[in-house]
Amino acid sequence: MSIITIVYNRRYCIAECIESVLAQTYDDIEHLVIDGGSTDGTQLEIEKYRDKLGYYISEKDEGIFDALNKGIKNATGDIIGILNSDDFFYKPDTIKKVVAAFKISNADLVYAKGLFVDQKNPEKVKRMYSSKPFNKRFLFFGWIPLHTTIFVRKEVFQKYGMYNSGYTIASDYEISLRWFQNDDIKKYFLNEWVVKMRLGGLSTSMELQIKKSKEDLRIIRLNKLSGFFTLFCKIGRKVPQYLIPQFRSLTSISPKT
Repeated sequence: MSIITIVYNRRYCIAECIESVLAQTYDDIEHLVIDGGSTDGTQLEIEKYRDKLGYYISEKDEGIFDALNKGIKNATGDIIGILNSDDFFYKPDTIKKVVAAFKISNADLVYAKGLFVDQKNPEKVKRMYSSKPFNKRFLFFGWIPLHTTIFVRKEVFQKYGMYNSGYTIASDYEISLRWFQNDDIKKYFLNEWVVKMRLGGLSTSMELQIKKSKEDLRIIRLNKLSGFFTLFCKIGRKVPQYLIPQFRSLTSISPKT
């Protein structure tokens, strides 16, 4: 199993990300860290773990998907997963469960569920990104698993291609559609929470959200889905993901007497 982490100026959280991988009970993990030439001292934090990493490089790149491709090219594991620098695995046995899912299903791709948490208080869940067993028609309604919950055999990249760096912000959606549209790629849903992601990623500002939507629409059309309808559904899916944890938080509070 290879876990790829790309990072740029995340000194405040990169150690927690690396510790999350080191804490896994599955012991055959290669952790690759690709730093984009950070300027805030991120490298100093990474250097503390240098001897525990499978691969590490710090240099300027052409963006996040160029960095991911660099990690994939250098990965030696037969399964590849992605853990962003702001994120951490849900539990210490997460990767053990993922590997077991590959074994029992003989799948090419395993996907699961992920949580978005408060940036300063990672115990506070802000968004619940659930999933379900795959049906191809879901794609027309904007359904796609959270990208960091998708684990793929390396041969899938070798056979069907890597991230398209022509997209600056939505290449994860493009490659996910490429996988889920392909009937030759065997998929398996693992009904487990596998990752906690801090809110505040690449596409959180309004300007970047608009840019992402434009790239999403282009990808949707190239994949012969339903244009603006699919895009609208994809965006709309976020609403209950944010509302559910708020509702659960309210219902867990005992009424005052």
